[in-house]
Order: sequence, then structure tokens, then C-alpha cells
Amino acid sequence: MKNVNWKAEVEKRKESLIKDTQGLLQIRSVLEEDKAADLAPFGPGIEKALHFMLELGAAQGMQTKNVDGYAAHIELGDGEELIGILGHLDVVPEGDGWTVDPFGGVVRDGKIFARGAIDDKGPTMAAFYGMKIIKELGLPLSKRVRLILGTDEESLWRCVDHYFKHEEMPSSGFAPDADFPIIHAEKGMLNISLKLKSSAGNGEQANMLKAFSSGQRFNMVPDLAEAVIIASGELADRYQRFLDSRQLTGSSSKADGEITLRLHGKSAHGSTPESGVNAGVLLAEFLSGENLDAQGQLYTDFVAEHLRSVSGKELGIQAEDDVSGILTVNPGVFNYSVKTEGSIGLNIRYPVKHSGEIVLGSLEKLAVDKGFSLEVEKHTQPHFVDENHELVQTLKKVYEEQTGQPGKPIAIGGGTYARSLEAGVAFGALFPGREDVAHQKDEYMFLDDLFSAAAIYAQAIYELAK
Repeated sequence: MKNVNWKAEVEKRKESLIKDTQGLLQIRSVLEEDKAADLAPFGPGIEKALHFMLELGAAQGMQTKNVDGYAAHIELGDGEELIGILGHLDVVPEGDGWTVDPFGGVVRDGKIFARGAIDDKGPTMAAFYGMKIIKELGLPLSKRVRLILGTDEESLWRCVDHYFKHEEMPSSGFAPDADFPIIHAEKGMLNISLKLKSSAGNGEQANMLKAFSSGQRFNMVPDLAEAVIIASGELADRYQRFLDSRQLTGSSSKADGEITLRLHGKSAHGSTPESGVNAGVLLAEFLSGENLDAQGQLYTDFVAEHLRSVSGKELGIQAEDDVSGILTVNPGVFNYSVKTEGSIGLNIRYPVKHSGEIVLGSLEKLAVDKGFSLEVEKHTQPHFVDENHELVQTLKKVYEEQTGQPGKPIAIGGGTYARSLEAGVAFGALFPGREDVAHQKDEYMFLDDLFSAAAIYAQAIYELAK
């Protein structure tokens, strides 16, 4: 069967594709380490999502394996060589402000809504349906195809680290967890904690910062910030004027001599911090001008002076290359208490031709000068596959045949499982021109895009493994 109409095959299965995607989206697979158990190291929701996919694979007569609850795979075909497809089933927390149930899988206006719809449950299901179509058509393969299901992609990648300690490394493959046409370059990633030690003798005085918090994850732009200050009532009036002048949304409340300030921003993925509005940075900017106690002033001044842009310019780490563009900084997590150390969590994406060690050297010098210590929470090296590689050329051909659009490889700041492979690229499922709503409220995927992705993945899998 050389001339398969892949789109027609998806069309025949679109109702079941929607139903299975909804079923997966309705599982709240958020990291809950406090609820970890045997074979559920990341919590019960993630375990449930893993079993959901394994049951779908088994029902198709494909080989399945659960690797200690850290990851799993669904395998199709025979042969010595292994092609890998790496998707993830964990999702970031839903956050606030949704107009639909974030785990409802609601279909409306040609879209399917849920946390994980585009990142990465919808695309992962589209890839599974690519395998399902090949299986049901009985197409002969000379290689094995393995859909590897990760469960900790949004955090520390412990899933793939564990998986590849125990399982075979594919010779090549793709991750359906980014953009079409093909992503052959992914920036280096640094998660860094800057810590300001508690200093004795602050004393309870006017305009004392008692607490400051914003953000949940390094790789999300914080959409809410909150601060508690011992201050006079005039501070609330000045805060309202600040909000009005910046056209921001926020509130203040007073109780027991304390003023609580809240500021609302806009969440976005940490790889594109320019798409968000960082609530933590903005609230710190206001507080920096309020003549705080010494420790609170040090903390808010650092944020206001050195984190006001996403380019890293004020941190002294600005960089750019011709393959992957500029370095970006996302201040993702802020925690401060007058009784303990204050911390700032930074997610830095640096160009593929740049050095993470240079970034760290410059940043550590600045941190020490400003009274902070620096801890590297995670460092992932850049990933790059030459565009003349057979994998890239095959996927380019498939994409162009399916869409009629050019399939020129691109670079991103995001990190996908493609970098876990020796020869891996990210391949969809966000189509050019579509808004990237990953990690945002009312996250969705167009149903037409879900169907198109399934057809592209079906042909890609066949071309790579036939």
C-alpha cells in the first residue's frame, strides 16, 4: 500500500480520536510528589494517565511496557532498528481564570480545551493514532516504532533519565511537543536559584516587607504576585496609582496593621517570556520604590534593577547566535519571608552556539556582588541536528507533501524530549500562524490541527520505519 490517503484514514477515525483525547485530557496529571507511591513516583494523576495510554496500546495489540511508573512505551513493528517518538503526559498546574473546566476536554468552536490540549496530550494522542492507523492497515515495517511516554517533562525530566537507564536508545526519532515544520535546534536551559540570606536586626519598622510570593514553576511566567507589608495606609493609595499608570489589574487589603498587595499578570511558557506579563517582577518594581527595610529593599531592588527585561541585559548575560537567536530569562518563582531566606528562581534559555558556563560565570559574579548566593537546579545542554540529516529530510518531505508549505527547519527556546535522543528533532504539533497557548488559561488545540497532525505523524512514522 504505497499510496495511502493519510488524511482520509484519520477522517475515518476522527470521532474516536476526539473521544480518546478527551479521556486523556480529563485526567489531572499534575506532579504531586507528596502523594507518590510504588509505581507512581510522581503521584496518582500521572499514574492514571500512563495506564490510560497503555490500555489504548494494548487494545490495539501493540506491545506495552511500564518502566517503574517513571515512563512507559507502546511499540509497533519488527526489526533491529528502533524509531522513537517521545511525548509526555504530565501537565503544569492549571492556574486561575479559566472559562471552562481545565480538565473537562470541552469541545467548542472547533477547539478542544484543557490543560495539556496542546502541551502535550493532544499531540501525543495524534502520534498514537499515527501508529494505530499503520497497525490497522497492516502496513509492513522494517523497523520498530516506540511511542515513549514521559511523566516528568514539566519538571526535572527524571522520567526519561530513568527510562534510558533501563531501555534501548532509539537510533533517531521525534518529539510531537513543539512547532511544525521541524525544530532541529533547541537552546540550552538553566534553572537557577538565587538566594538572599536572612539578616538579623531588621526590626519591625514602617514599610517592612514581611512576605513576597509569585509563581509556581521555573518554566512559567507568574500570573499572580502577592506581598504583605507593614506600612501606613498611604501605601495602598500609591499602589493604586501605580496600577492605573501601568494599566495593570491588582488589589490591596488592610488588616491588623498590615497591607496585602496582589497583582495579576499573564502567564506564558518560560521559553517565550516576552509573551507574558510577569506579576512578580511588576510588584517588586512597585515595592522597590517604597523605602523598605534593608533586607526587603535588597530583594526588591535586585528584581526591579536586574530582571526588568527578558533579554538578560541587566544581568550581564545577553547573547545571540545565527541559529537559535537571543538568550531569554524568565523569573518564574519568587519566595521571600522576613524570617527566612528570600529566593528567586530563574529559567534561562541560551543560544545553541553559546556557553552555559559563560552565563553562569557572569551571573554568579553579579549575584555575589548583590548579596545573593547561586545554586544551579538544572542545566540542560543545547541540542542541534544538522538539517541535512536523513531524519530531518524525511520529516521535511512528509510535512511539505501533507501541507503544501515549506518545511524549513527552525530553532526554539523550548526544551523537548528530542534532546534526549542522539538524533532527535521536535516535530509539531503547533502549526505556523497558530497562537501558542501552552501553559496559559483556556489552553486549547484546534480539532482540525489534531486531525492534520495525526495524518502527518502517520505518514512520518511509515516513512521512517517502512
